[in-house]
Amino acid sequence: MGQDSGWSKRTLLLVIVFISCVTIFPWLGPPVYFISFAFNVFIYITLATSWNIIGGYTGYLSFGHVAFFGIGAYAAAIFGMWFGLSPALNILASIPAGLVSMLLAILVGYPCLRLRGPYFAVITLCFAFVTELTIRNLDFLGGADGLWLKGLALPIEVSRSIFFELMLVLTLVTLFVANRIEKSKFGSGLRAIKEDEEVAQTMAINTPKLKITAFAISAFFPGVAGGLYACYLTYIHPDIVFDVNVSILIVLMALFGGGAFWFGPLVGATILTFVNEGLSTFVKAEYARIIYGCLFIIVIIFMPNGILEFAKTRMVKKPAKFEAAVK
Repeated sequence: MGQDSGWSKRTLLLVIVFISCVTIFPWLGPPVYFISFAFNVFIYITLATSWNIIGGYTGYLSFGHVAFFGIGAYAAAIFGMWFGLSPALNILASIPAGLVSMLLAILVGYPCLRLRGPYFAVITLCFAFVTELTIRNLDFLGGADGLWLKGLALPIEVSRSIFFELMLVLTLVTLFVANRIEKSKFGSGLRAIKEDEEVAQTMAINTPKLKITAFAISAFFPGVAGGLYACYLTYIHPDIVFDVNVSILIVLMALFGGGAFWFGPLVGATILTFVNEGLSTFVKAEYARIIYGCLFIIVIIFMPNGILEFAKTRMVKKPAKFEAAVK
């Protein structure tokens, strides 16, 4: 993080201290529930940040991104079964699983990214449904029974702590990549597409190449996360890893935080994961869906650029009002 990142030395030091504290947290002996909850927070941050690369920067709202998460989970499981990998090596298979998701994103994105607006949103949602149905009906992928994986032969506290660290690393890498993209010429091209794709093309910006590249990158990290999640659970099922509600939730998280910023999904995912946990614990599922629907409407209408932009605007207006009152 050099000068170009815009981070002061003090801010960088605080970030390093915070990350260090988070890193040692699972080894301080907290209840397993808190380690697992933090693991889920990291997953949602990774998924929301990855989605934001295509959805936030270019404005192409994908409602089927959970498909790449599920594909990564099944790819890691299949690699482990085909090659007889040990549980530790099966964890490393999460990286090629991410590459499988990326490859599929390129194949799917090439025709789908020709569509825009609601058409693209609908076709990506259909892609998630079709992928789930396909896997559910393939016997060698476990079909409707799912697949079991070998777990680490370690106490649950140690096993959960290891996966905590792995997901933390993946989350930090995802955030770093999103930060670099935002500040690069590539990111400027994506934002130009969001503003006006036709104008971007007249400025000699290769919009098809930028879109397919962004889509591929946004699929890689969910694929890796899916592979880690499969090894973490030691069991995967289409209902678990292809839950379309997750797709909608990560879109809400990214938009809630602010899709224009690399750290917007970080803020949105962290806040809404806590909200989601509270709703899951104290509210019935059908009411929780209604609440999320209302949240989605509120964000779109009142905070179209996210809570960060909303807070920033409010902070700018208050000093202006104060100065006007003084004068």
